[in-house]
Amino acid sequence: MPGLSGRILVVDDNKVIRQLIRVNLELEGFEVVTAADGAECLDVVHRVRPDVVTLDVMMPRLGGLHTAARLRSDPRTRDIPIAIVSACTQCEVDNGESVGIDAFLAKPFEPMELVRTVGMLVREGRQRERHDCEGRGGVPKGAGAAERGAAGGEGGATGAGGAVPGDAAPGGGAESGGSARSGT
Repeated sequence: MPGLSGRILVVDDNKVIRQLIRVNLELEGFEVVTAADGAECLDVVHRVRPDVVTLDVMMPRLGGLHTAARLRSDPRTRDIPIAIVSACTQCEVDNGESVGIDAFLAKPFEPMELVRTVGMLVREGRQRERHDCEGRGGVPKGAGAAERGAAGGEGGATGAGGAVPGDAAPGGGAESGGSARSGT
């Protein structure tokens, strides 16, 4: 699966889990930005413009299901695919489905299953964008930096990852990782 691409916003309050998800996705070519909880996710999502958001369920300040509901209620983020990566209960799965979660991955997860799930969501999101954009001739709503640049629009003016590097502690900004793509 090497050669995958897309920007992923990983949201988890556990720094070790954030790093584990980040490393596995970067090794497959994804660009990864992280946030420590749902409130930080909502602070950075418009600047980062991810192709997919992964959310833990239980987090301080704002949990994953409430974050997903907020993302779905915002016209700028409603079409971003969302995956829950959590020790999900059936109740959480049911609640997630009601707010429009696209995929669930139970912790502990297999790294390749994570990569497959995220890759599938990136592809589905891009197909949805192309479908939404057909006949309008414009850039798809919510397009990532690569798509905006390819369409002649504004590029990613915020730099790699679109966020301030550093720890994702509340008020500390999002962690941003570089791309692990080879040959680019």
